[in-house]
Amino acid sequence: MHRDERDGLRAYRFETFAGQPVELLVSTRLGGASGGAYAALNLGLHVGDDPSTVVGNRRRFFAAYDLPFERSVWCKQVHKNTVAVVDAGHAGRGNEDDTRAIAETDALVTNVVGLPLCVMIADCVPVVLYDPEHHVIGLAHAGWGGTVARISSRTVETMHARFGTDPRAVLAGIGPSISPDRYEVGDAVIAAANAAYGDGPVLRHLDDGKALFDLWEANAVDLESAGVPRERIEISGVSTVGALDEFYSHRFETRDGVPHTGRFATVAMLGERK
Repeated sequence: MHRDERDGLRAYRFETFAGQPVELLVSTRLGGASGGAYAALNLGLHVGDDPSTVVGNRRRFFAAYDLPFERSVWCKQVHKNTVAVVDAGHAGRGNEDDTRAIAETDALVTNVVGLPLCVMIADCVPVVLYDPEHHVIGLAHAGWGGTVARISSRTVETMHARFGTDPRAVLAGIGPSISPDRYEVGDAVIAAANAAYGDGPVLRHLDDGKALFDLWEANAVDLESAGVPRERIEISGVSTVGALDEFYSHRFETRDGVPHTGRFATVAMLGERK
């Protein structure tokens, strides 16, 4: 990935999509108006921050990167594998009011140009997908729950069923999230990961009975299972917990043992094909 800095803000772009008629951006926490635990560019309306400040942050980010905020589509993420296909009629859903976001959904797919799809992140994995043949994008939020529920392959399957996407043509990016060396999990997650991925290289067992769960590799394996070639999958390798000056962390930013932090966003939008 590479940095794109504008007006005191910072975003990251995937190398894989350079030259493609798409906008795929990962925001950071830098440059916004939120304070305290939410400092500074918190884009999450559901975490306890002042809603007007969050909307202002969202507007500032979208304006800086020339994205149409009024058309942006947001979803209420529930760590499952529900995928919603969205069209122009969904424009503006959840952009200023979290209660209007698309309910109980962790992935969005569209073939509509100029319709920004958005998911919020704070350690979970953003997965972006582009079908250059049919000009279709998909965007998924994959925490451990979505990862073991195979949200990434489910999104590819939805793109295929609705728009005829050939998985072999898909370009994919796995964005900033908690790194494999920092994501320690217990029995329940270990069992779920084993059930989902079998002997796949997604767990590194520790001496205390716990394990480190590699969400990056798991989602790459999941995409491969849907037919996406490994060489077309970019893993950013950017760790949220290794860069708390740039990203929020649900696991490592707490108050009285309870997660207390903001959210950054991944935004995906189709541009006009020339």
